[in-house]
Amino acid sequence: MELPILLLIAIFVIIYRMNTGDNVYKFFVEQVSGVYNKYAPYSFKVVREKTKELGQEYTARQYLTQVILFAGVAAGIAYLYFFSITWALVYALAAVSFIPYLAYLRCQRIYSEYIFEQIQVYTTNVIMEFNTTQSFVKSLEGVRDSGILEEPVLSDVKQMIQMSYDNGTIDESLAFFNQKYPYYMVKNMHQLFLQITKEGAKDSGEALENMAMDIDALVEGVYRDRMDRGNFHKRFITFGLILFLLVMAMQFLLGTDSYLELIEVWYVKVILHAIILVNCFFLLSGEKYYNEDVGVE
Repeated sequence: MELPILLLIAIFVIIYRMNTGDNVYKFFVEQVSGVYNKYAPYSFKVVREKTKELGQEYTARQYLTQVILFAGVAAGIAYLYFFSITWALVYALAAVSFIPYLAYLRCQRIYSEYIFEQIQVYTTNVIMEFNTTQSFVKSLEGVRDSGILEEPVLSDVKQMIQMSYDNGTIDESLAFFNQKYPYYMVKNMHQLFLQITKEGAKDSGEALENMAMDIDALVEGVYRDRMDRGNFHKRFITFGLILFLLVMAMQFLLGTDSYLELIEVWYVKVILHAIILVNCFFLLSGEKYYNEDVGVE
């Protein structure tokens, strides 16, 4: 079984040597981009485009480096467990296949951080505008025309303004924005403006000042949580990789020859595969936690 695999590797090396590295690199990038554009969900395409606009998307060379790193680490771990080139290649391919999912998680995190910052800008500036205009719709128009908001929040603010004029009330526009951006500070601020509009409060300055202070405290908490997640992520990845290397302790205790005899038993192989899969699930769960729900209360 290992002979055909070695032949495939040899063929790849020969092809690579016959062509320049740039041609192989260009071919790889074109193939990956083509598959992505064909099968990626529309929502992910939007998120990825915004990540590119923010200048935080990986370049093709960085993705290629990630592929090589993932394949190398996975192959090394599998060979350490089974002393088999076949299993090393199987796990290398499996590891590479998860790179699009990790890219999806990463883009979602960057996009959610961007949206949270836009919502922070929206809430604080609407409050500031209201102190001058004493009208919620006029406040929205002031924020819209200020040039501080970007898409997609800007288009949604324009939609709110249009809905307010069409309906003669702000109720539906607030419900629309609350549903699209279910942040605690958005719902609370809108509820306060709804009360001011309905009850005709004469002096809303103190209530709005308290609301602005609450928003500042909430934003501070979110940014602190982001730093904590970053520190957790580094320690988590290190710990997860160390778990894979525990098999080295078993090899040291048993000796290499005894270990090679042991892994010939079928149920020992099953146990070793289970250990690898459980550790991989552990790492993926940590990545999912690190990249999800940024800024959402």
